Amino acid sequence: MSTGARVEVGSVLDTGRMSRPTLTVILLCAAVALLDGLDTQLISLAAPAMGPDLHLKPSGFGTVFGIGLFGGLIGATVAGVIGDRVGRRPLVTFGVLAFGVVTLVTPFVGSVGALETVRFFTGIGLGAALPGIISLASEYAPAKSRATVVGLMFCGFPMGAVIGGVLANWLIPAHGWQSVFYVGGVVPLLLLPLLVFRLPESARFLAARGDGVAAARILERLGIPADGAGARDEGPAESRSPVAALFKEGRGPGTVLLWAAMFLTLLMTYFLVTWLPSVAIAAGADSGLLAVSTLNLGGILGCLVIGRLADRGRPPLVIGGAYTLGAVAVALIGWATASDGMLLVVTFVAGLLSLGAQMCTIPLIPQFYDTAQRATGVGWSMGWGRLGGIAGPVVGGWLIAAELTTSSLFVLAGGVSLCAAAVLFGFGMLKRSTAGPATVIAPVQDAVGPA
Repeated sequence: MSTGARVEVGSVLDTGRMSRPTLTVILLCAAVALLDGLDTQLISLAAPAMGPDLHLKPSGFGTVFGIGLFGGLIGATVAGVIGDRVGRRPLVTFGVLAFGVVTLVTPFVGSVGALETVRFFTGIGLGAALPGIISLASEYAPAKSRATVVGLMFCGFPMGAVIGGVLANWLIPAHGWQSVFYVGGVVPLLLLPLLVFRLPESARFLAARGDGVAAARILERLGIPADGAGARDEGPAESRSPVAALFKEGRGPGTVLLWAAMFLTLLMTYFLVTWLPSVAIAAGADSGLLAVSTLNLGGILGCLVIGRLADRGRPPLVIGGAYTLGAVAVALIGWATASDGMLLVVTFVAGLLSLGAQMCTIPLIPQFYDTAQRATGVGWSMGWGRLGGIAGPVVGGWLIAAELTTSSLFVLAGGVSLCAAAVLFGFGMLKRSTAGPATVIAPVQDAVGPA
């Protein structure tokens, strides 16, 4: 690469192909999402076995579930703002280190208060990693397949839940509930060296910050051609990226709708993944633990199908339609608990539509903001999602304690999916004043050596 050339970073990445090094970035982000899903699911899977040891009724776990998600809210919102100042990569490495270490402490808790404290700090680590992996995947994915790529990256989350269900079904009866947390703590720490040495910083972020040399080095490492001139410049990254910036330049209505969408969809999702095992088992279904796995397997397939359809045009309409159909399947889960086979089929369809739509909603967030606000926008949207995630388990606990019927519980959850559909349809109708991130021009000067 010649000295003095200018790199159209946004244009190069938007129009490029998915090279092997770029795929490595996406897979590393997916691995972190998988660990997030694994850790999030483990507490609900372990809850039936933990209850007797901690002298805690099933309904009492609502607060435990909720406080972990509250930690995720704090982690995501704070880390998002920090990520637009210092970069995406530090968020990911810190988050993985934090939740790996704290998860290893979980088997040693001896009281409900200690468990709540541990889950709060685990949530902070999990939440801190999310803005980083979503921003990185979006900023490296080609424009023509961005919704699919980011959605599939986040498929790591339900895949982690699937693995968690299988592990819990095997480990807990044989080795006790503590064993799943040993696995959930060790695996993130094993992944950490790969993240430190193989996960690059966002080239878009570096270019927008004015560090064109480092951006060009990363593009070279990724095998991406980086020559050209004359593209539009997105402008330098702001030294601060306050939440107020998410409401400037016509972004306010879209920001509110994205927050509402994430709140509703994660309220529904966390209610399902948290309470489905306990509610199904209490209703007499022997496949309560496996139902969580089929729900998430459906979500993975749904993400692929819905994502491909969304990349062909009108993503909010496609995603909103999936939420609408998914509402019916979610509402039928309570009825399906009478038969193990029917429960597995219905939860798979519910995951295919509603969970698949939830994962395809996430790519809309980084696409809506430019580089200077992206991590903040993602972090705060995921923070509102975590707030919905808190409400799901806690409200579910209240409803169960009030002895609401199983069928009524899932009809209400289906209604939440329908509300999410309405928000996505509204987002699709919104006339946004910004057309998305523009191209960043980064000067290149002797771009040799590691970034």
